[in-house]
Amino acid sequence: MSLKRGRPAPKLNRACMLCDNDELARECTSPTFEGLVAVNGNKSSWVARWLRIESFVPGLYAVKVSGKLPDDVREDLYQQGIDYRPRDGSVQD
Repeated sequence: MSLKRGRPAPKLNRACMLCDNDELARECTSPTFEGLVAVNGNKSSWVARWLRIESFVPGLYAVKVSGKLPDDVREDLYQQGIDYRPRDGSVQD
């Protein structure tokens, strides 16, 4: 299986550290997930609000993912003002 590569939208450039780093992309992705949800960019979607992804770009997103991002990646996101919310079920509302 090959991954399709492209450039992120301009507003995503600061958060997309994976675009030019294959090793980091492998560390930050998981082949194990449960469920998919499609986001079409409509902020009134109750599913997108429930998953807290209503501000994400349109696309397919996993509902639950096994694993967490490496500590250094989470720290980089925090320094950029990006709130990382793990999708492995460890965070309860």
